[in-house]
Amino acid sequence: MKFLVSLFLVFSLIAPVQASIQIYEFKDPAIEAEYKDLLDELRCLVCQNQNLAGSDADLAQDLRQQTYDMLTQGKTRAEVVDYMVTRYGDFVLYRPPVKSSTMLLWAGPFALLFIVLIVVMLRIKKTRSVEAPQQENLDQAKNLLADDVQQINGLNKKGVTK
Repeated sequence: MKFLVSLFLVFSLIAPVQASIQIYEFKDPAIEAEYKDLLDELRCLVCQNQNLAGSDADLAQDLRQQTYDMLTQGKTRAEVVDYMVTRYGDFVLYRPPVKSSTMLLWAGPFALLFIVLIVVMLRIKKTRSVEAPQQENLDQAKNLLADDVQQINGLNKKGVTK
């Protein structure tokens, strides 16, 4: 009985993994290579950080099927990408085109880096000005120390011990 329960558990764990595998047959290796490139370039809209090739979401499976159908119908790569962008927007692309609606996406990291560099430089400048004492303050500190040393020497000569 334990053996049957163990066997049932093993097969129940394997079944979902096998169910998510999709196999597409291509007559032309060039179309298959194009299909794989497109799946790497297009983003899963559900997972948002995975491409279509690595996602197991239902929408990703549908988009893989749609891509396969379009390529086997003789559509070009540009036509498939245009269809996806028209339907889902520039977000479906891992490398969206540079245009006014995506300018923040392209320029944002550089602007943030520039702002951080300015803040760091201002902080460094501020700490350097605080750490570097002026010459007149140094002279004043030396005079105070010399006065203290003279007072201590004077006390020692009068017989006062430490």
